[in-house]
Amino acid sequence: MAGRINDDDVKAVRDAVPIDSVVSEYLQLRNAGGGNLKGLCPFHDEKSPSFQVSPAKGLFHCFGCQEGGDTIAFVMKIDHLSFSETVERLAAKAGITLRYEEGGYNPSHQRGERIRLIEAHQAAAEFYVRALESPEAEIGRKFLAERGFDQDAAARFRVGYSPAGWDHLTRYLRGKGFSDKELITSGLSQDGRRGPIDRFRGRLMWPISDTAGDIVGFGARKLRDDDNGPKYLNTPETPVYKKSQVLYGIDLAKKDIAKASRAVVVEGYTDVMACHLAGVTTAIATCGTAFGNDHIKILRRLLMDNGSARVIFTFDGDAAGQKAALRAFEDDQKFAAETYIAIAPDGMDPCDLRLVKGDDAVRDLVEPRTPLFEFALRQIVGRYDLETPAGRAAALDEAAAVVAKIKTSSVQREVAVQLAGLVGILDQEFVVRRVAQLARWARDKGGDHGERGGRGGPPDARGPRGGAPQRSAPAPAPGFSGPALNLRSPAHRTERELLKLALQRPALVSPAFDAYGVDEFTAPPYAAVRRCIEEAGGAEQGVVDDRAYLGAVLDAAPDNTVRSLVTELAVEVFHGKSIDETYAGMHLVHVRLRAVDRRIADVQSSLARLGTNVAPQDLAAAQNEVWVLQQYAQSLRAHGAAAL
Repeated sequence: MAGRINDDDVKAVRDAVPIDSVVSEYLQLRNAGGGNLKGLCPFHDEKSPSFQVSPAKGLFHCFGCQEGGDTIAFVMKIDHLSFSETVERLAAKAGITLRYEEGGYNPSHQRGERIRLIEAHQAAAEFYVRALESPEAEIGRKFLAERGFDQDAAARFRVGYSPAGWDHLTRYLRGKGFSDKELITSGLSQDGRRGPIDRFRGRLMWPISDTAGDIVGFGARKLRDDDNGPKYLNTPETPVYKKSQVLYGIDLAKKDIAKASRAVVVEGYTDVMACHLAGVTTAIATCGTAFGNDHIKILRRLLMDNGSARVIFTFDGDAAGQKAALRAFEDDQKFAAETYIAIAPDGMDPCDLRLVKGDDAVRDLVEPRTPLFEFALRQIVGRYDLETPAGRAAALDEAAAVVAKIKTSSVQREVAVQLAGLVGILDQEFVVRRVAQLARWARDKGGDHGERGGRGGPPDARGPRGGAPQRSAPAPAPGFSGPALNLRSPAHRTERELLKLALQRPALVSPAFDAYGVDEFTAPPYAAVRRCIEEAGGAEQGVVDDRAYLGAVLDAAPDNTVRSLVTELAVEVFHGKSIDETYAGMHLVHVRLRAVDRRIADVQSSLARLGTNVAPQDLAAAQNEVWVLQQYAQSLRAHGAAAL
């Protein structure tokens, strides 16, 4: 039976692995102010960053899709892992040995499926690298050498060789404790007549890693004429390998892509190697599939869609390369980055170019040359005879339909003007109107009202008068009862700010905050968070151990809706310029004062409804309560936090 990971070890893992270092493996983070970081959310499509990370709190929260939590929650969500798999993975990163309860530790039984498959791929990569040194692999070493890659280059990219026998790797991994089921599931082995056999045999092997650097699959190149398989054979779709969601070289290129705001998309494994060895360290390639939506999402999170970001495609100059470029243009607008295409003279790919003309030629190749939209339109227009009116009309019809897909009207107009020049039509406005007409028809037919973004950034973005954040109120959700939040309400804004103080700066509001009742928070979602803080031991616990306190508050949440709101409040920036005792006292007073005023109004309303039907002693008690509350309210207004 699988053992439960010791609670102290889970806490140690949370504390040992900084959340910003983990998140940075998947997306670029930038300063968001207040000690927080921001980036494009990896869990939903958005054009402006609403995903925030608080390194101090060890939490993340997206203000667009409401996903949030700690380091463990982030890895579970992004890599689709179980809790135990995630803790094991982070523990390995931190060098922490985990203790298991209820039956001890049995690695082969207790480690989750994803981790086992990753470990199998890592072991296979090491096996293939060693096999490249064998006499049998001479053909592979010769292949690499002929393309300008020496032993150091092969080692840098962990290139290996799969022996030509039926089950060399399968037997090796069995000896490492992997089951036949795991080997089949991983795609490293396949069913044979007498059991599993190696999927890759007699081929040059490139390990394919995900953004985090875990090996999830392999690309295998045919070396011998008697190999009847395809030229390139990739790992099949598995629980850890989805070809539309991986980019070869992304683990090596991601930091430089983020730093330079530039990505170079090439076509093959050797092209990536050639680019990196030539100094173009932002090169990546797809793995046996066309460049598509999921690849764009990976790059956008690294490029952060800033105005200077550039994506350069280096397709071959042949017909297939031109077709690939046109496909890329179809997805061009999903980038906020500028997109270009670079095609080497004589149609050489980066690998051939480096071999023939050297590293400088590769570096020169990827300097932005032709905007992708211009290249795509030239390819379309070039198929027609522009010397005749019929040819120009046909070219315009096909190209205008492509330009009409551009959603940004200013860009659409600019490209339409350039199209007029390419086709040779002097009346530019005619072409602009034609493109706009096609765009309207497409919208009317498909109901396309433009790409919808997230719900905006964090609610520190002020409204037109600098007041409350202008977000639409969410509908009531599980865990809350009563009306939804109204962030235009001064009471709700103050309650929100006080809860942020209690979660982020508990020392400023403690111990006064812990005397506040749940009913002092008029917004049901905020009352739910107040209850969680109470069940976690109060804000005073945050003064003692901030990380453990936030973890306890999250654990006290009755459902994911409340838990999401806790993470949101724990990372959201404050509205004030100086977050000090004066700022905290002001919010403590405002929340308490509104609660006192509400109680006075409730008692007076009850007396008014009862009229003369109230007993004398009840009347006296109610009047005394009102008098005491009025005195308290007057003291709060006069003396502020000192009267609490």
